[in-house]
Amino acid sequence: MAHLQPRCNQSPTPGPDKRLLITGASGALGRALALYHAGPDVSLSLWGRNEERLSRTTEAVRALGAEASQRSLDLTNCDAAVAALIEEDSEAPFDVAYLVAGTGDVCPADAIVEPPQQVARVVQTNFTAPAAMAAAIADRMAARGQGRIVIVGSAAGHHALPSAASYAASKAGLARFADALRIAMKPHGVSVVLVAPGFIASGAEQRPMAMPASVAARRIARAAERGKRHYVTPWLFTALRLLDKALPTALRDRLLAAIRP
Repeated sequence: MAHLQPRCNQSPTPGPDKRLLITGASGALGRALALYHAGPDVSLSLWGRNEERLSRTTEAVRALGAEASQRSLDLTNCDAAVAALIEEDSEAPFDVAYLVAGTGDVCPADAIVEPPQQVARVVQTNFTAPAAMAAAIADRMAARGQGRIVIVGSAAGHHALPSAASYAASKAGLARFADALRIAMKPHGVSVVLVAPGFIASGAEQRPMAMPASVAARRIARAAERGKRHYVTPWLFTALRLLDKALPTALRDRLLAAIRP
């Protein structure tokens, strides 16, 4: 991934965005967001499942002048995640929380539907934990009268994907939750932004219309700074969302059934 310049060399951010939480920081997008914001006078709490990759991200943001701590935690343990979030926010309040973590498991090639254990794990990681964490930090930010929560969904949440039913459903549920939370938090000075990126380029894996993680991070961060309600990137996924709604049901079903991630 291309090296990013420190956050202080980019256009200034309105508000006191000095203390940030970024979950999923051991993944491509979470790492890119950490590097985008890293710079002097910035403190980052970086969470991730893969401890080795998380440590590399932590070292990289420290090299850019930011303070950084890391936490290796699996979001299938929702209670532990919420407790850790409250503990960290009590010690040093967060100005911004990026809830990035998720899992993209799909239906095994030799199966008709996803195994029930996989469905439960995907929904727990992609919906239950981030929604619970968003509620916890929103309540605390509302008491302070300020803050920003950026919930990372997916363009897949706009489509019924038989090959990734639990992934698409969990991201769709997260989108509805984010919109409801945004409405609840608006009178309290807390912004809630839902971002729905398409494929993020990572490693040698080739995906259609995949964006470099650094590009996606910059677009997402700037959309959040502007207080966008719902930001989809790249723009073609907005067109696909409209097409999904416009197609006759039989044709739409055939097209969706043919998609294999």
